[in-house]
Formats: sequence, structure tokens, C-alpha cells
Amino acid sequence: MHGLEHTLWQNQFKMKIFIALLKGINVGGHKKVPMAELRELLSKEGFENVQTYIQSGNVLLRSSMKSNEIQDKIEKAIKSHFGFEVSVIVKTRSELQDVFDASPFSDEIKEQSYFIMLNKTPNKELLKEVKSMWYENEEVVIKDDTLYFHSSAGYGKAKFNMATFERKLKVIGTARNFNTIVKLLSLSAEE
Repeated sequence: MHGLEHTLWQNQFKMKIFIALLKGINVGGHKKVPMAELRELLSKEGFENVQTYIQSGNVLLRSSMKSNEIQDKIEKAIKSHFGFEVSVIVKTRSELQDVFDASPFSDEIKEQSYFIMLNKTPNKELLKEVKSMWYENEEVVIKDDTLYFHSSAGYGKAKFNMATFERKLKVIGTARNFNTIVKLLSLSAEE
């Protein structure tokens, strides 16, 4: 390999796949972010192999940056381009796999559950306070920076309210269902 080829090969080798989860876009006509426009924007920001999955803000990309740097860069780019703020949580593929594998639910319940990634691990004292907010037929388990949720009545009929949890725990969270997590893990598998 010659100089430029070697440098390109090294840069490609240093780049890792990341999954960026955007919170609350394209929901009920609010914070509209067309996926093609988002892919183009993030590519212009220097991210490689930018892909999106469904309209709810799931982005796969390659970068040599760290998760927090990617998060900051995406949030600033969206604010600048679209004119509104969007919270972003960035995970490596192995971090997302760990979230999936750490689900406390049986396989049957896991398939009907939600994985709510938080921007940080909640304070232990605040966790004690939210224990009283558990409802009948609903299971909430918080492990590190992930909240696992299942409702036998379904998410749409649940009494669980993410905004209340975020406020009480002083965190930001974004939910994905089982099928979305499985698809993101599949799409982010190394070629």
C-alpha cells in the first residue's frame, strides 16, 4: 500500500458503527425531519455510510469520533438546519447489544417490551422516589442507563408516562420497541 491508500485504509479501520437515536421527531406532525434530508445533512457533517431506519429517528453511521462528540454534532446540525432542538442518544453496536441482552424479561415478554435508552444513569435516590409510580399490569425495570418497560395492555394504553419519569429522574430518554432494536442490531452488524 502506498501513502494515501494506507491512510484511507487506516481511517476506515478506525471508524466504528454507531447508532444515533433521535427523540421525538416525526410524531404527530411535530419536529418533521425527512430521512433523506437527514442522511444528506449528516453526510455533509462528515459521517460515513449514513443510513436511516423508519421515520422515527434511527440513524446508523460510521465515525472515528466518540459517542458524546457524535451526539453533540448531530444535535447542533439539526438545530442549525431544521431550526429546532432534538435530543440524541448515541450507542455503539456493542452497547446496543448489551442493552438488548440485559433485558430482565422472558423472551415472550421481551418481544412485547420497550427499551428506553436514557442519556445517563439515574441517581439512586431519585430511583427510590419513582418506585411508587409503578402501575398494575405494567413492569418497569431500570438497569444503568436503560429503562425496560412492558405493559400487558400495550404501550398505547399504559398509564406509564415517559415525560414524568424523565422529569422525576432528571434524564432524557427515547423508546424503541423490540422489533426496532432487533433491526438496528441486524443493520449495524459488521459486513
